[in-house]
Amino acid sequence: MSGSDAARVSGKDAATPALRVTISDVAAAAGVSRATATRALKGEGRFAEETRERILEIAERLGYVRNTAAAELAAGRTGTVGLMLRDASNPAYGLLFSRLQDESHRRGLDLVTVTIGADERGAAQVNALHRLLGMRVAGLIVATGGVSTEQLEPFADQVPILRAGRVESSDRIHTVHYDDPAHGRLLASHVASLGHRRVVVLAGSPEASYPEHLRATAMREALEDAGATVTLLSAGAAPSDRVDEALDAVRDGATAVMCASDYRQLAVMRAARTVGLSVPDDLSVTGCDGILPGADLLGLTTVRIPVEDVAAAAVETMQTLLTADAAVDTVRRGFTGSLVAGTTAAAR
Repeated sequence: MSGSDAARVSGKDAATPALRVTISDVAAAAGVSRATATRALKGEGRFAEETRERILEIAERLGYVRNTAAAELAAGRTGTVGLMLRDASNPAYGLLFSRLQDESHRRGLDLVTVTIGADERGAAQVNALHRLLGMRVAGLIVATGGVSTEQLEPFADQVPILRAGRVESSDRIHTVHYDDPAHGRLLASHVASLGHRRVVVLAGSPEASYPEHLRATAMREALEDAGATVTLLSAGAAPSDRVDEALDAVRDGATAVMCASDYRQLAVMRAARTVGLSVPDDLSVTGCDGILPGADLLGLTTVRIPVEDVAAAAVETMQTLLTADAAVDTVRRGFTGSLVAGTTAAAR
């Protein structure tokens, strides 16, 4: 087949802008029926090997791309799942995205993804959900802590919805999540065991990050149970928000700042260095996530969240929801990570 074949397919000539190559174009160029070309490209049917190879070669030469969404809709089904992800530049979300992609591919599901940055009121995230549903996805995986239950529930009338990473209270929304209260308690127990009795807890507000809010609440409760005095600072989405107030509390006698994310931990360490405070000599600092590149070299005291477990369980659950013959009871699966003691928190 010569290089001009693509231009001649379906009456196209070299002066005509290229149109999308269809299965009919491939069949015509190969001298076979449309049904035969379709079965050959799907790996179905029985053909002479020479015929199959000729069809595949022509399809590749013409640049044919199978419209899997249209084919699945025509068959009354779809294996495409919508994924809404918090900003993938955040290493924790970036790793979750990679693992969800890998697990979906392994299980034969396709993901179509939109990513959203900081969006405290969730408006951009709701618009993204509408866009995903407009693509006729079969289900939704929501991997962000910034969209509320009330904003999600209306979509549950249309497709199965699974939260990945954040706990959920609605019995209409499934969840495979990190056990954020357990992570907060792990860190608080470690800080209390080091002898700290005046502690600042710095976290995103429920609107900015519900997982951070859960971690911070558990930190405060566990520290107070251990006899510590706690100053809780509820911050916005920006890691640097209220860091100056945290350091003011250190000057007034607090000995540790517990942050609900590693990004906030780094912001505190950076600000402390700027004003001449040393970590951990002058103050101890902790975070949570354990995914930041170089966290081990920095010696961050944190919890390593179980991203891989959550991703695998999320895709497995979504596949079950899409293939079940009967209604599935609301799924609630939590996973706990592990403490990384690090060097940014020291004994008093």
